Amino acid sequence: MADKPRILNNGKDMLMSLLVLLILVVFVVITSRNCSIGLTGGAADDKIPPFEVSSALRADASTMPFPIRQPALPAGWKPNSGTSGQIGGKQVSTVGWITPGGYYLGLSQSDATESELLPTLNPNADKDGPLAGTGSREVGTTKWVTYVAGDRLAPSDGMRKVWVADLGDVRIALSGKAGEAEFTTLAQAVVSAAPLPSGRR
Repeated sequence: MADKPRILNNGKDMLMSLLVLLILVVFVVITSRNCSIGLTGGAADDKIPPFEVSSALRADASTMPFPIRQPALPAGWKPNSGTSGQIGGKQVSTVGWITPGGYYLGLSQSDATESELLPTLNPNADKDGPLAGTGSREVGTTKWVTYVAGDRLAPSDGMRKVWVADLGDVRIALSGKAGEAEFTTLAQAVVSAAPLPSGRR
């Protein structure tokens, strides 16, 4: 059958062509797995870039002059980042997770003092406010000195908090906007972990 003359093409023909094209686009997008419809997911289902926290901590343990611990955390904690660097000539190892509650919570281990560490643990001080001490708390047998950015009289989830423990040869700092229960989980896990093997004698 010959094609219809152009004069016989109308809006209905154009609409049908666009509908077929739209169906093809939707099919390609869904089968490529690059998107999800989102009918069953939540905000915590966002894809977290993979990060090999075990390899990062073992590498730091082999080069840094203080013990490095790797906490064993429950399911649902997603490692997403890690860095190593220096603070005033002292070294620091930092790794971080997205918690089950959807907040970032970082773990820093360093031979720097608490006062040297604190400024590095509040990178958005201009937005979150300066850190203010809120006292201390015991988790197991370890004392943690606590800080909050913003309203120190009413710390809550979504506000930046910092906990610091001095284990003698290393300072351990937790920082992020997670809730107290998640801070406590990480605090217990890191202190109860044995130091990783190191290259030191």
